This record gives sequence, structure tokens and C-alpha cells, in this order.
Amino acid sequence: MSNFAFNNPAFKQQDPRNVATYPGGPQAAQGAQNASLQHGAMDVAANAQLEGMYAAPPAGAIETDRMSVEDTVWKTAGLFAILLVTAAVGWVWTLGGVAAPVRDPYSDFAPNMLPWIVGALGGFVLAMVIMFTSRKTVRPALIFVYAAFEGLFVGGISAFFEVLFPGVVLQATLATVAVVGVTLALFASGKIRASKKATKVFMIAMVGYLVFSLLNLVLMWTNVLPEGQAFGLLSARPILGIPLGLIIGVLVVIMAAYSLVLDFDQIQQGVRNGAPRKFGWMGAFGIMVTVVWLYVEILRIIAIVRSN
Repeated sequence: MSNFAFNNPAFKQQDPRNVATYPGGPQAAQGAQNASLQHGAMDVAANAQLEGMYAAPPAGAIETDRMSVEDTVWKTAGLFAILLVTAAVGWVWTLGGVAAPVRDPYSDFAPNMLPWIVGALGGFVLAMVIMFTSRKTVRPALIFVYAAFEGLFVGGISAFFEVLFPGVVLQATLATVAVVGVTLALFASGKIRASKKATKVFMIAMVGYLVFSLLNLVLMWTNVLPEGQAFGLLSARPILGIPLGLIIGVLVVIMAAYSLVLDFDQIQQGVRNGAPRKFGWMGAFGIMVTVVWLYVEILRIIAIVRSN
């Protein structure tokens, strides 16, 4: 799966031989209806009641207390609204109250790294808590706080890169929206779907990328790499004229796009399973994790290209 946000059985494909995924789920409701029909013909009053039910508008997620795609979309929008608000705070905090980024990267101005650090650490800790407790319960309040920390991180890192590469944030934002939009359109049209083989390759690539990222981080912290390699191993000498960071970055963006496909697929599976409505928060959380990852990678790709 794309991330541990979907490690609850609510998002897994169920055995069709099971009577119901959840007590009172759609399979159980269908069985009860079939049993009632076998007792004989209904009287006129029952027929009138049924006609009224069929004439009524379809029940939504609130009425059924079941997870739906539409409800998950609204929850996702709410989380990103929180993220944008705290991202603005992180931006201003990073720049020390400066109205606009300093356009001269060689000036004495130094961005405040605290919002970036606080957001990253706070978001990581909360993400671990949310992921490992999601099998038992869903706590929307923790997910709200996670979105706030992610906003600080995104705002802080965006302001930092904007100081060094003016205009890079707008470029990364537009590219992220484009990737998410294209991925969603292809998934909705049925032209791209998750498969077991592709998911295995994705997981292997993810492990390899995590190991590479940790190694790169250690080398940067220990100053082992020569000066001028601001992005560590990603700043290595070009291969056939193409920066190594760009090659790896493109592969990571493809991985993030496939991760979105997995997120969409597992949300659909949760809806088919008749999962409780509260699990829509986990779907929204999973999408936020993937989109933030995608944005940061695109931000770094553009920065690497512009630094060469």
C-alpha cells in the first residue's frame, strides 16, 4: 500500500464469502432485506412506505454513517485548508516578518529554520501515532494537528527555497497540482489502476529510496561531501549531461504519483466495504501525506535544475 494510513482492514479487499465487513454493513443489510421478502407479499401500507423510500433522495454519508468518496473529498479539502493557514504562518515566521523574500541569496539575511524543524518533527511524531493507532480507532483531532504541523513544515521549507531561488514555490505548486490532477483524471477514467506486480516494484523502490535518502542526509550532516554539493549526492556530477538529482527526482515523482493511485484505490475499497464514515479522515490523511511528499520532491527537483 502507499502508506500506513491505510493499514486498517476497512481499506482491504474482503473475502466475498464473509457475511458483512462491519456489523450492519451493506452485505448484512441486503441479507436482511432478502429474508424479509421471503415472508410473503407486503400489504398496501408497506408498499406505500417503500414507494416513499424510493422517491426520497439517496442517503448520504451523514445519514448512513458510512464512508463515501464525496465525504472523503470534503475532509481532504478541510485538512488542506488547515495546512495552507499554518503554511502562511510558517512562511512569515521563517522570513522573520519580512514582507517578501530577500532576492539576493548572498545577503546577510538568514531564514529562520525553526518552523521547518518544528513542523517536520511534530508532523513525523503525529504521523507515527496516527498510523499505528488507526487499526483500533480514528482520532480526527490528531489528524487536524498533523495538518497544522505539516503546514509549518511546508511553509518553512518553501520560504527557504524561495529565498535561494525566487519563483520556485509557484513553479513547484503548479507542477504538483498538474501531477495530482492528471493522476486523478487517469484513475477516474479507469486508464490507470494499481496492480500487485506494480505495487511490489513500488515497495522495493521505496525501500531503496529511503536508504539512499538516509545515507545522503548522514553525508551532508557529517560534511563528508565536498563543498558545492548543497543537495548531497543529488548534486553529484551529471550523467550524460543530466544532473543525477534530476534523474532520481523524476523517478521519485513517478513513485509519488503511483502512491496517489494506491491511495485512491484504497479509498474506493473502503467505500465498497461499507467502512464507517470516520475512516474518511484516514483517507484524507493518506492523500495529504502523499501530496506533501510529492510537492517537496518537485520543489527539490526545480531547485537542483536551477542551481546547475
